[in-house]
Amino acid sequence: MSLINIIKLRTKEVIETLYNISIDESAITVNVTKPEFEGDYTIVLFALLKPLKKSPDALGNELGKYLVDNNPHIFQSYNIIKGFLNLVIADSYWINFLSDNYNNTSFGKQQISHKKIMVEYSSPNTNKPLHLGHLRNIFLGWSAAELSKSIGNNVIKTCIVNDRGIHICKSMIAWKMFANGATPQSTGTKGDHFVGDYYVKFNEAYKGEVKTLEAEGLSAEEAEKEAAIMNAAQQMLVDWEAGKPDVIELWSMMNSWVYEGFDETYNRIGADFDKVYYESQTYILGKNLVEAGLEKGIFYKEEDGSVWIDLTNDGLDKKIVRRKDGTAVYITQDIGLAVDKYEEYKIDESIYVVGDEQNYHFKVLKLICEKLGLPYAKAIHHLSYGMVELPSGKMKSREGTVVDADDIVNEMISIARQKTEELGKVKDFTEAELTELYETIGLGALKFFLLRVDPKKKMVFNPEESIDFHGFTGPFVQYTYARIKSVLRKVRGEWSVVSAEHQPLLPLEKEIIILLEQFPATVEEAATLYDPSKIALYVFNLAKTFNSFYTEHSIANAESEEKKTLRVKLAQLTAQTLQTGMHLLGIKMPERM
Repeated sequence: MSLINIIKLRTKEVIETLYNISIDESAITVNVTKPEFEGDYTIVLFALLKPLKKSPDALGNELGKYLVDNNPHIFQSYNIIKGFLNLVIADSYWINFLSDNYNNTSFGKQQISHKKIMVEYSSPNTNKPLHLGHLRNIFLGWSAAELSKSIGNNVIKTCIVNDRGIHICKSMIAWKMFANGATPQSTGTKGDHFVGDYYVKFNEAYKGEVKTLEAEGLSAEEAEKEAAIMNAAQQMLVDWEAGKPDVIELWSMMNSWVYEGFDETYNRIGADFDKVYYESQTYILGKNLVEAGLEKGIFYKEEDGSVWIDLTNDGLDKKIVRRKDGTAVYITQDIGLAVDKYEEYKIDESIYVVGDEQNYHFKVLKLICEKLGLPYAKAIHHLSYGMVELPSGKMKSREGTVVDADDIVNEMISIARQKTEELGKVKDFTEAELTELYETIGLGALKFFLLRVDPKKKMVFNPEESIDFHGFTGPFVQYTYARIKSVLRKVRGEWSVVSAEHQPLLPLEKEIIILLEQFPATVEEAATLYDPSKIALYVFNLAKTFNSFYTEHSIANAESEEKKTLRVKLAQLTAQTLQTGMHLLGIKMPERM
């Protein structure tokens, strides 16, 4: 139990003892004391004044005195400032906490609930490689899953591959028209990049056809409908859903190239899935549910044969669920996938990690599932995140202006190499050790930078800024960890487990221990909110505080054996906490830098 929760519990007990009034712990607010006041934690008294019929000073004095007198192992003293009861925690409490946990490799992990949670992330299309936007999705999804595991949930990590649809057919048509039989192997191109090039070629050819038709006198709208290459792609989609053998064969071949490319990228960035779903296998179930919904009157058919749902009474709009030619749209397969997930795993919660431009889509999905009477509809949760932009602006895949994930990873590793060599501290590393170090720093910088921002916020990614050994970055935290491990290697065997219980804590020693004690509660909060940015901010503050401490105080040459013991334990638990926290972000920690 965190100290804040202990304080709430003790306060509840005091109130019930002194005033014979039952009160819920949730009505008691405890905050970290503001730095300008004496104290470690503060009880906010205002909400308690009316039910207890007390003035702030009277209530503060009665609560404070009782807490200190009856819990001397926790509370040392108290003071009251304008309705706030500030509590000073006894040094012995912090020292005992440190002694209990410095060797605990599971520190920060809890067994709170045992819900079955599914987290779906990545969800790529097989017409283009993974890009920078996918990386924020993947890192957020992976971290959200690990955080959920850390508080005791049974987590299933999944991915839905959008392997069918008009976008796939565009790449297929372009390959037939322009490739002359070329393959990734014959051109020496990674499979997902190879297929993505033909998606760009399709859009270039389409624009050209539209421009020509407009020059011949057609309106822009007419030209877009008449363009032969687009009609061919739409016919190919109809042929695919009809199971035309040559179309299926081409589709299978091109998708296999993309999967090989995806797997290579996933392995490199440390992404993994317990289950991969494919839209080509779920859309039929969705189409069947559309038929069932038609029969129940949930959906309706337009004159052209397309099928819709009217959600205007729910404050939304009309939404197509099947095209006039009978082919499925995204929402069709999402309905089918929701059924698949629940029937296979009986999940308590289904988390979809998807960009905020799809907020409306997921409101519609949840509402349709509710109207269809599907049992898991209430469990659908959309973990929305803001788009990633570059300093130069928004990325556009159709125009080939996206930053490929592979390219950004390579660039990050290159910058890590350059910045590390500038520091000149790795001359005794082997070539293999250097390769691993640059990958660890480069990927760590990338993941940290994309996860340090609240998921809901849009962000601008700057590669140079993300690898700064002194800023709010992954390499700063990694460097602090490596520094601590170096100190611990030097003092190994030189310290004995001497009791430091009666040693007064110096301000920076106490500040670090207070931060460490807050780690499990921070993990719980981040896991509950599916917000890894809270962990990123925490590990940065812990690393920064440790560096301030280490600048002022020696570990190896401490003033006494008791102080040396205390500081070694402090360093050990700090290193362990930094490592655990960074693992929750998917980031490895180097033992040396």
